[in-house]
Amino acid sequence: MATLRLTLAQALVRHLAALRIELDDGRVVPYCAGVWAIFGHGNVAGLGEALAAHRSDLPVYRAHNEQAMAHAAIAYAKANFRQRIMAATTSIGPGATNLLTAAALAHVNRLPVLLLPGDVFASRAPDPVLQQVEDFQAGDLSANDAFRPLVRYFDRITRPEQILTALPRAVQVMTDPATCGPVCLALPQDVQTMAFDCPASFLEPALLHIRRPAPDARELAAANELLCASRRPLVVAGGGVPYSRAGATLAAWASAHGVPVAETQAGKGSLAWDHALNVGAIGVTGSPAANALAAEADLVIAVGTRLQDFTSGSRALFAPQAPCLSINVQALDAGKHGSVALVADARVVLAALRPGGWCADAAWTARAQQLASAWNERVSALTTAPPPEGELPYDAEVIGAVRDSAADAQSSAGHDIVVCAAGTLPAELHKLWRSAQPGNYHVEYGYSCMGYEIAGGLGVKLARPEREVIVMVGDGSYLMLNAEIATSLMLGLKLIVVVLDNRGYGCIQRLQLASGSPRFNNLLEDSVGDAGRDVRIDFAAHARSLGAEAVHVAGVAELKAAMQQARAARSTQVVVIDTSPWRTTPDGGAWWEVAIPEVSERAEVRTAREQYEAGKRKQGPAQEISE
Repeated sequence: MATLRLTLAQALVRHLAALRIELDDGRVVPYCAGVWAIFGHGNVAGLGEALAAHRSDLPVYRAHNEQAMAHAAIAYAKANFRQRIMAATTSIGPGATNLLTAAALAHVNRLPVLLLPGDVFASRAPDPVLQQVEDFQAGDLSANDAFRPLVRYFDRITRPEQILTALPRAVQVMTDPATCGPVCLALPQDVQTMAFDCPASFLEPALLHIRRPAPDARELAAANELLCASRRPLVVAGGGVPYSRAGATLAAWASAHGVPVAETQAGKGSLAWDHALNVGAIGVTGSPAANALAAEADLVIAVGTRLQDFTSGSRALFAPQAPCLSINVQALDAGKHGSVALVADARVVLAALRPGGWCADAAWTARAQQLASAWNERVSALTTAPPPEGELPYDAEVIGAVRDSAADAQSSAGHDIVVCAAGTLPAELHKLWRSAQPGNYHVEYGYSCMGYEIAGGLGVKLARPEREVIVMVGDGSYLMLNAEIATSLMLGLKLIVVVLDNRGYGCIQRLQLASGSPRFNNLLEDSVGDAGRDVRIDFAAHARSLGAEAVHVAGVAELKAAMQQARAARSTQVVVIDTSPWRTTPDGGAWWEVAIPEVSERAEVRTAREQYEAGKRKQGPAQEISE
């Protein structure tokens, strides 16, 4: 067997650089598009040296924050429908633990990323080293053990030969649609530099493919039986639809059988926004069309969705007697909500799910089409109406201005990619953004992570450099993580960042008040200490200090003009607009379980508790609150 004398780090880098994957369209491309790196004493001498030697084969990108660079890597994978990845490497200590939030985000959203944090010395000779976390009961623990519950696969490489099995296992996890998620290979800094006789075959890995599991014949028969008994079915399209590239198949299937389709956050864009049977967003952030049908449907067909609480209205949205058919590559997800499980790839199932001669009731299909059409008209009205006299604009009016700033708003729905994550914006975008194709709507709402937005936009732009990537972010998220504006300029990756400044955490402020609590500690003006002052933050000036071109606009008309200029520019643009923390879209929505104190001196809390108990009763007898 031919071998080469290599260090662990050199073997890892050369294997990653050599990995290729065949995409759905037949193209063969590198599986790992590059490595995000912030070097420190845990990775600069070992992995850093190997990356420097092979940076022409495996690009390396420098960021300003470890969490942000992992977010960028995760967004890259999402924008590539989980078929390509990026890696992220850090030093030990805070560099590694800064990745933990991103690891959790990727885990929840089922997105692949390769995390390569440095680790303490395997030899333990210099212990304790700078930044080492010591455990008083377990000598083999380090800070990196915190990754174990947050990743799909974890390994600490304590001998260089272990990379021969650990790295292929990590890749297997990331390329399997049922286990897809983050993986972590913790790399002790001394082991990174150790040499071994690496088999030449390790440096020539086999071509990768994404598995497309077919349905079990008995499960498929049971699904067809359920369909044939249904008259008012509703499809809930989740992230599994775009990830399996099943959008066109779903559109054809829904049209052939007259079945309306509602979309989760991850599934938005599965059908074009103007498809006659696309009834819009579902759940807590859903449209009135989708949620009305959800309450009346006699069968819910969940395609590639985890059915989390925002989708199901905390399990109170769907008709209690309606069965659920869940199509998912992951058996655990397919079995949720007592569903009839069909464990298989969404595209394969939809092509095979052909109950002979069956269609939804014509009246149901017509009602769905009427509701969808009426909702699209309402969206147009909400996003083009001027703010009331003397009031600041709110998200809907900003969304409309951003959309209509394109020369052709219809083409904008097919070209622009909107990126967002947390706060009020995901709710408004879920209802109101118009996406003409999968991938145009990139909102991280599984983990709802503040700070994802700008870094995520950077990853999307790496994946789709030909598209206009528009990051919509609230002032709170902007303040949490904004330094990758500078990275975007350093890498020549243009972003348009629209900052909606409502002067605090407006979303949680409204939830706080709806829960009966008094307003405090959310809006900036309510958070001023005895010796403090109400700070007015100039976000445009801040963005300019990072190198971006930035402007603070006075209203919606100026926003549209600024957006037109931003579209014509060649480098990162930041547009800031003051918005209302109080106004939201009144249409749609569903009950969401937020526990309210059982005992309180405040009458508002007691009222909110009564409403909470009423919502709990809709979840079914098993969920009722005991007296």
